[in-house]
Amino acid sequence: MTTIAPTLYTRTFPRTASWLRDVTLIVLGALFVAALAQVEMPLPFTPVPITGQTFGVLLVGAALGSKRGAASLGTYLVMGMFGLPFFAGGAHGLDIVIGATGGYLIGFILAAYAIGLLAERGWERSVRTSLVPFLVGTVIIYVCGVAWLSVILGSFGKALAAGLVPFLIGDALKLLAAAITLPAAWKFVR
Repeated sequence: MTTIAPTLYTRTFPRTASWLRDVTLIVLGALFVAALAQVEMPLPFTPVPITGQTFGVLLVGAALGSKRGAASLGTYLVMGMFGLPFFAGGAHGLDIVIGATGGYLIGFILAAYAIGLLAERGWERSVRTSLVPFLVGTVIIYVCGVAWLSVILGSFGKALAAGLVPFLIGDALKLLAAAITLPAAWKFVR
């Protein structure tokens, strides 16, 4: 019996450690995006504020990969829905998810998955090539966000004017900042 116990322990411990590491990274990614959501600048002409969330989504997706990245953003969404002040400006609740910014929040999960998938295929290896997955992720966020905002505002043109155009320059800067910051994120994850 004593000869079997060490064998069982060594076989299950690495799996447990890997699972614990994954859960820790998923939760830390969600907390990172939640912290960046507090960097908020409301705009008087749109219900969508400028936040640091997109930057966080880009980094979490690239650093954690498709499954853990999507799980991290899903965790972020669920924690905010159930009352933690994780959305822009400390907001929380289901009304935020079904409100004007809900499409962007759902888009975060899809974007993290797509960015992670491209990163797993080697597209994040340099600053220059990492721009491609980050651009794809940003487009996914915009498509989901503007589509839902057009339902809320009742007009696709209004949704473009309120949910896309004011954010293009800022998101281009976030995209570049994420590409530059990515090597530090890799070191943290590893």
